[in-house]
Amino acid sequence: MLVTIPDVLNAEEVAEIRRVLESTDWVDGRVTAGDQAIKVKNNLQVPIESQIALELGQIVLKALGSNPTFMSAALPLRVLPPMFNRYDVGMTFGAHVDGSIRALPGGQRMRTDVSSTLFLTPPEDYDGGELVVHDTYGTHAVKLPAGHMVVYPATSMHSVTPVTRGSRWASFFWTQSMIKDDWQRHMLYDLDRSIMSIRERLPDDDAAVVGLTAHYHNLIRQWSEV
Repeated sequence: MLVTIPDVLNAEEVAEIRRVLESTDWVDGRVTAGDQAIKVKNNLQVPIESQIALELGQIVLKALGSNPTFMSAALPLRVLPPMFNRYDVGMTFGAHVDGSIRALPGGQRMRTDVSSTLFLTPPEDYDGGELVVHDTYGTHAVKLPAGHMVVYPATSMHSVTPVTRGSRWASFFWTQSMIKDDWQRHMLYDLDRSIMSIRERLPDDDAAVVGLTAHYHNLIRQWSEV
């Protein structure tokens, strides 16, 4: 399931993050790549242990915590601290699948179920740099306005096309979901959206609303690993 989420960050938050990133140091993105990805990865990143990365990551995490679409699509159990990358002219990331396990601060490990890319550069400021996600339903090229985000299964093969003009900046991170299976998450997301649509037309104590809501929560109870 691929879901685009508009306005995760507002214009002021995007501007503040970019202002800080303008004056920070960037390192070779291959420092966080696995054995396969290191051969096809060519970008820059903010060091993940830096204070700047931690502070900017908190802005992103706070926004995620109040975003109902992200909560519904990802059903997060744990979210890895957000990281920040950039692709200048000529930089790219070949086709790869993200590592299945990542380390949290303090040494705890988490499974990566959902990948997220939060765009920080307006699409008119650069050419190329599309996130291309390959799944059983085809190939999806994603290039969103600054502050918008896409979430998709971490099991998906994906790539970033070469940047040919400008510079493409983004935040990226992974989520361990309460629901491990992507198809089950997809069904729950569709059900949740349907419930929200019905609640706009019927009172919350209507039997249909109550019944569907109970069904949604009982499915989470049945499928969750919490």
